[in-house]
Amino acid sequence: MTEHAATGAAPITLLIVDDHPVVRDGLRGMFESAPGFRVLGEAPNGVEAVSLAAALDPDVILMDLRMPGGGGVDAIRELARTGARAKVLVLTTYDTDSDTLPAIEAGATGYLLKDAPRDELFTGVRAAAEGRTVLSPAVASRLVSAVRAPGNEPLSAREREVLALVARGTSNREIARELFISEATVKTHLTHLYAKLGVNDRAAAVAAAYQRGILG
Repeated sequence: MTEHAATGAAPITLLIVDDHPVVRDGLRGMFESAPGFRVLGEAPNGVEAVSLAAALDPDVILMDLRMPGGGGVDAIRELARTGARAKVLVLTTYDTDSDTLPAIEAGATGYLLKDAPRDELFTGVRAAAEGRTVLSPAVASRLVSAVRAPGNEPLSAREREVLALVARGTSNREIARELFISEATVKTHLTHLYAKLGVNDRAAAVAAAYQRGILG
């Protein structure tokens, strides 16, 4: 018996967001068969999730990330912007850095993988409802690695200017002339931004900057 059932507390209300009907049906069945939970609705994409969250006011939203018609990260940002009460627990098959970090930064309370045992999902939803951070071990280790790794320190305004010129194929001498600084200073800026991006050359710096949205 769950703590909620034992104490007679109101069930935790859920909104399930996933583009696969089979996944939604499976999650609904799992949570409706367990005491202490109530599924209020389902959405096939992030746009409908935001609309349904406003209408249903669930305690927790189980959010997939990669969905046609509106992804999870954009939905999480919009929910945060509109001040939605619901806690968002990302539930996905992906645990890559490109998915994890944006979701957490956007305001997700937690991040679990779809292959997590059902008891772990139940525990995660209860924790999320209480506002506690929930991270699967695989995701937690990735986040720790990302925080410790080079490439997470923001670039300075001047470093961004240098990088933008590098992306246009501008030489160090031309960059120095355009920014009214010495070539030695240009090289110093390049050394610093290489370290921050975790790269070793101009091409890799430009590629990394586009990948991270620094250049766009």
